Amino acid sequence: MPVSLPHSIHPAPPPRRRDPQRRRVVRLLLAAMALCYVFSIPWYRTPEGPLRVWLGLPDWVAVALACYVGVAVLNALAWLLVDIPDAESSSGDAS
Repeated sequence: MPVSLPHSIHPAPPPRRRDPQRRRVVRLLLAAMALCYVFSIPWYRTPEGPLRVWLGLPDWVAVALACYVGVAVLNALAWLLVDIPDAESSSGDAS
């Protein structure tokens, strides 16, 4: 049967270095999110243009929804790459 040691006896994990490659990827993902938001605005449509239907929705609505789903996916990927310190390691000696 394994013996459980108090929290203060366990060695703290080494701090993670910030990886510049990951930061660059996160910034690219944030830029892609911004582009999705810009593209989701139907500025490219003319008022006299024909109304096309995609998936039962006007084309500009379908494009906007696809952009918003893309932003959600890119946001999830960006958060996967961000290191968030544990509350235990930053609070010192917690009881």
